[in-house]
Amino acid sequence: MPGQFEPLPGGGAAVALDDVEISIIRSLAVQLLELIGPGPGGDAPSDPLAELFAEGPSEPPADPVLHRLFPDAYSDPEKAPDSPAQAEERRAHSAEFRRFTENDLRAGKRENALAVIRGLDALAPVDEGGAVLKLSPEESRCWLGSLNDLRLAIGSRLEIADDDDTELLYRLPDEDPRKPMVMAYLWLGGLQETLVSTLMS
Repeated sequence: MPGQFEPLPGGGAAVALDDVEISIIRSLAVQLLELIGPGPGGDAPSDPLAELFAEGPSEPPADPVLHRLFPDAYSDPEKAPDSPAQAEERRAHSAEFRRFTENDLRAGKRENALAVIRGLDALAPVDEGGAVLKLSPEESRCWLGSLNDLRLAIGSRLEIADDDDTELLYRLPDEDPRKPMVMAYLWLGGLQETLVSTLMS
């Protein structure tokens, strides 16, 4: 059925996508790649030993989307405010954790987005337009990670914090400039949900 993932015999998942849907997902994945940025060495040939000992940033990203994708490890917005000493200790722990993990997290998100782009670029179109995307179990996991990242990025731009915010999006008038982004957010959510169900079946 178009618009939702279905299981493949032997594992993996498949979904029928039309040309517009392919273009939208690819464009969003490219934008995500640009937002995440290149690895620590940029475009230079990678040095595995240097990458192993490379330290990441200790400060959270200024961009709210990147902050959503790479949140502080020791922050809990639902927790009561800390004393100044506790808050400083939490910031120090978050900075240390970020320094040793963010590069790997960025690399993983970069690889997932690249897997999406490569998968779409390899599609063979069918006569009536669009194509059927078939993913192996490993490719499915990459897609799942990237769909989640795309929804987090769009949700951050839309300032979605909880389910109540999502409910309000359904009632936006068509002339609202956020409407196309909202439709993409909801559509990607449907794809993500059916892919999860497929991988769990």
